[in-house]
Amino acid sequence: MGKEIPARNEDYSLWYNELVKKADLAEHSEVRGCMVIKPYGYSIWEKMQQALDKMFKDTGHSNAYFPLFVPKSLFEAEEKNAEGFAKECAIVTHYRLKTDPEHKGKLMVDPEAKLEEELVVRPTSEAIIWNTYKKWIQSYRDLPILVNQWANVVRWEMRTRLFLRTAEFLWQEGHTAHATADEAVRETVQMLDVYAEFAESFMAMPVIKGRKTDSERFPGAVDTYCIEAMMQDGKALQAGTSHFLGQNFAKAFNVKFTSKEGKLEDVWGTSWGVSTRLMGALIMAHSDDDGLVLPPKLAPIHVVIVPIFKSDEELKKITEKVDQISAALRKQGYAVKFDNRDTHKPGFKFAEWELKGVPVRLAIGPRDLENGTVEVARRDTKEKQVMKLDEVSAAVPRLLDDIQQSIYQRALGYRNEHITKVETYDELKKVLDEKGGFVSAHWDGTPETEAAIKEETKATIRCIPLDVKEEAGKCVYSGKPSNKRVLFARAY
Repeated sequence: MGKEIPARNEDYSLWYNELVKKADLAEHSEVRGCMVIKPYGYSIWEKMQQALDKMFKDTGHSNAYFPLFVPKSLFEAEEKNAEGFAKECAIVTHYRLKTDPEHKGKLMVDPEAKLEEELVVRPTSEAIIWNTYKKWIQSYRDLPILVNQWANVVRWEMRTRLFLRTAEFLWQEGHTAHATADEAVRETVQMLDVYAEFAESFMAMPVIKGRKTDSERFPGAVDTYCIEAMMQDGKALQAGTSHFLGQNFAKAFNVKFTSKEGKLEDVWGTSWGVSTRLMGALIMAHSDDDGLVLPPKLAPIHVVIVPIFKSDEELKKITEKVDQISAALRKQGYAVKFDNRDTHKPGFKFAEWELKGVPVRLAIGPRDLENGTVEVARRDTKEKQVMKLDEVSAAVPRLLDDIQQSIYQRALGYRNEHITKVETYDELKKVLDEKGGFVSAHWDGTPETEAAIKEETKATIRCIPLDVKEEAGKCVYSGKPSNKRVLFARAY
C-alpha cells in the first residue's frame, strides 16, 4: 500500500489532515469551510452519539428538536450571547430565487421576497429554546426541564480544519431549566462529570476538569466548566463544556415560574455540549505514523479477519472456519469484518486496516488450518501472537479490554509527563517553546495579565482545575499575590 501519511514529528498538521482523508473519515466539500463526513468517519461519530445518548438518558434527560433558524430579535435578547457570536453568524434575508432576465438559466435573489425579519442560522440554540420554555413553564411543578438536542450548528469560521473547526458541525446541546440555583449548579457539574467519564472510559482520553476564566467563559453564562485534553503534539484541546447560565436567559426571555411559596421567580438555567471536534481529539490523542489507533469501544470494526489463500478451494476451507469465529464473536456483540477480496494482496489489506485503526487483526492461511492456529495482531502495540483457533472467541474480548486500557494508560502517561510546574515567566515561555503541554503556574486573577500572556506567548489559561489546592505564591507575570495555580497551554 506504500507510505500513506507523513510522520507526526515531521509535520503534525499535515499528518493529521492526511490521516483524516486517507483513513476515509472526512473530506472538504464544495462549500468553503464545510466538510463531508464519510461513512467510516460517521460510524465512529454514531458510536460516540450512542454512548453519550445513553448517558444523558440515564441521568434523566430527553431528546427534542428545535428550529435551525432564530429570529434576529430573539437572538439579540441576551446581549452577551448575541455579542459573543455576532461575528460568526450566517443570516437569511430572502426566501426565494428567480430567473435573472439578463442571464438565461441563472438565478438571482428575488428582491420582493425579503423576509420581514432576518433569521440567524443557529450558532447555538439558547435563544430559540428559552423563548420556547416561556410557554412550557408556569409553575414549580413544570420544573426541572431536562432536554437535549442532537443537531447541526453554523459558526462562520474563517480558518478551518476537518473536525476541529468547521463552518458547520454536528453536536449535542443540553438545555435545562431549574427552580433553584443549587439544582442548576449540580446539573452543570453532573454533565461535566458525564463528559469526563465518556472521554476517559470510551475515548480512552484522560481529561482535566476545571472552570474557565471570566474572559474564556461562554457568552451569557455565569460560570463555564470544561474538560481539557492533551494531544500528542503538546497542544491542549477543549473537549467539552458545561455552563451555569444563572438567570440570564430567563430574564432575557421573561421565563418565570410560581414557586411553592406562591412567589413569581426567574428560572435558573444550564447548557452543555460536545461536538464532532471530539473526532479530532480521538485522532490526535492516540494515532501514529501508520494511521488511526481506535479504542475498541468506539471502533466501527473490532476484528478484521484476513485470509491467506492461493486458490478458491483454500479460500472455501478458510471461510468455513472464519464463519464459525465470526458468529461466536458477533454473538458477544463484536463487529467483525471478513476481508475476502481477491483483488488485493494480504499485505495491502494489513496496511489498509492498520490505517483505519481496527483494534484486532486475525490472519488465517491453509497451514494455520492444519495446525488449528491463527495469527492475532493488536493495532495499538503492533504485537503479534499465535493462538489456537478454538480459543479465539474467548481470547479476543479479553484482548479488546486490554487494548482499551493500554491506549488510555499510554495517553495518561504522556499527559502526566507534560504537566510542568513553573515559578517564573521565563520558565513558562521556555516550557511552552521547548516541551509544550500544560504549564501549571500562579496567576494574579486579572484579565489584563491573562491577555498579556496570551498576546506574548499564544498560550491561554485552559482552566482552573476543580481539584486545585490553595497555596500562596506570586503571579509569574506580574509578581502579585496568587492563592492557586492555573493551567496554561497553547491549544486547538
